[in-house]
Amino acid sequence: MALINVEIKARCKNPDKIRKILKEKNADFKGMDHQIDTYFKCENGRLKLREGNIENNLIYYDRENRPGPKKADIILYKPGPDSSGTDSSLKEILEKSLGILAVTDKNREIYFIDNVKFHIDIVKNLGSFVEIEAIDRLGNIGEEKLYEQCRGYMDLFGIKDKDLMSTSYSDMILK
Repeated sequence: MALINVEIKARCKNPDKIRKILKEKNADFKGMDHQIDTYFKCENGRLKLREGNIENNLIYYDRENRPGPKKADIILYKPGPDSSGTDSSLKEILEKSLGILAVTDKNREIYFIDNVKFHIDIVKNLGSFVEIEAIDRLGNIGEEKLYEQCRGYMDLFGIKDKDLMSTSYSDMILK
């Protein structure tokens, strides 16, 4: 499945404030997901295998490393589960053929308001973050509206430019 996101990642000093706002907006809480993301070496974009108790996907994405709302072109593949909930042969193939770049370990709260997905993340060795992803799954929303949604929620949450992150968790782990 290919889709377009406009997204931000920001340091989050007050996750309770974000939770309160999401609750006031009647966000759909999908749950708490413990996720291990294994990033693989690749020539273009980023490729990661997400293993969680809610989300399990192979994710390819291409996105600029810059702060502020940015477009990401994404392709999701949902592997078939084995008894542990992930496809261990897929992970082994990726490890042996591409090599591992980095691994991140996080606890993620997942919320939705319409087409906008919110994450409150606690990432091992990195800290607390909030992510906003305005998602166009069917190609009927448009990039301009996605940027507008992302900026609107940034303002609502009080996210300042100094808190915005330009890189992925994998880049931060590698530093």
